[in-house]
Amino acid sequence: MEGFKAIGLSYKNAPIEIREKVAFSELEAGDFLMKLKEVFAIEEALLVSTCNRTELYFTSPVEVTSKIISLIAAFKSLTASQLEASFISYDGVEASKHLFNVALGLESQVLGDIQISNQVKRAYQQSADLNLAGPHLHRLMHTIFYANKRVVQETRLQDGTASVASVAVDLIGGFISNIERARIALIGLGEIGQNVLENLNTDETSITLVNRTKSKAVKLAEGRDIAVCDFDDLDQVISDNDVIISAVSSKNPILTSASFSSKSIHKLLIDLSVPRSMDQDLENVPGISLYNVDQLTERTLKARKIREKSIPDAEKIVEEELGNFMSWKSEMEVSPTIQRLKSALDQIRKEELARHKKLSTEEVELLEVVTKSMIQKVIKLPVLQLKAACKRGEAETLVGVLNDLFNLESTDVEKK
Repeated sequence: MEGFKAIGLSYKNAPIEIREKVAFSELEAGDFLMKLKEVFAIEEALLVSTCNRTELYFTSPVEVTSKIISLIAAFKSLTASQLEASFISYDGVEASKHLFNVALGLESQVLGDIQISNQVKRAYQQSADLNLAGPHLHRLMHTIFYANKRVVQETRLQDGTASVASVAVDLIGGFISNIERARIALIGLGEIGQNVLENLNTDETSITLVNRTKSKAVKLAEGRDIAVCDFDDLDQVISDNDVIISAVSSKNPILTSASFSSKSIHKLLIDLSVPRSMDQDLENVPGISLYNVDQLTERTLKARKIREKSIPDAEKIVEEELGNFMSWKSEMEVSPTIQRLKSALDQIRKEELARHKKLSTEEVELLEVVTKSMIQKVIKLPVLQLKAACKRGEAETLVGVLNDLFNLESTDVEKK
């Protein structure tokens, strides 16, 4: 399909203050996609929105990028001027390649991030549910999923744990393995806090969110089995939970040894704040396991180095599968020419047979078989040459020659 494009912003070119303004919930994404379809008559669209990026992929035969940015701004009660400087656009093969790289984690803040692949799959499912995924998007997405499978099997791009948030979740998993319905408190819901929340298993744990701006916690908990507490009730939160994660900005520690009673304690404390929000003296409190962001970062370094070495191998897979997709796309673009050529030759065949009215029924049936077989053999070489030209990027020239030779564009033919 002509006119495949992508527009969006990410952590690479937009601060969190901008990204959070254009982040879409699943419900908002659905509403926006339907609005996009209504306003611009767009038939294929995919909206990927995470804490690190908001990107829209779509097909349009005309240039509507600036108008779509204006629509996003209006949808989010912003002005276009607030967004235009941060939005980057991609066109054609570059848009397809960018989606490959995003879905495989090559564009992620955490290299090889598995989570982004799942987020892209959910976005694709939503597009399909809204009838906004046509042949082009279906084929592209399934090619990307196959490429991701190859990356997992053939490279080490997704080996190990490569983010502080995921290391924290791994620690939590080990700590609560013997605790039935473990209670976890997450204090601070900035970018790091949200990353931790996205990785936590909310089905097997009890989660409580605490944030200075309570409305943000309420919004993140909306529609999920997650509790919200006031920041002023921090002492009670500390007392009630087995695991306490702090990702809050604070000049002074919000948790000290005085925050815990002298009775038996068995708690995991994870401090993801810089400056630290948990007093280092907590390491000396019996029953408390304390980890800070530097300790967690050390655990990610080895995995990151392994993943970085795998980038060339992953990029090679992207190029191979993108090439396969573009070959398919080129063949789809010449398919109408092939159908017109077949119809034009078949029309000639029928007209010639119609001239011979004295033939018997048996003779007509025999000639039908013979002439159809001849047409199939005649058309075989042009079809093979067209497909080969597609792979070389030269199909347009050959299509033009066939159109001129058989006057295909001016012939009214039926598509089979």
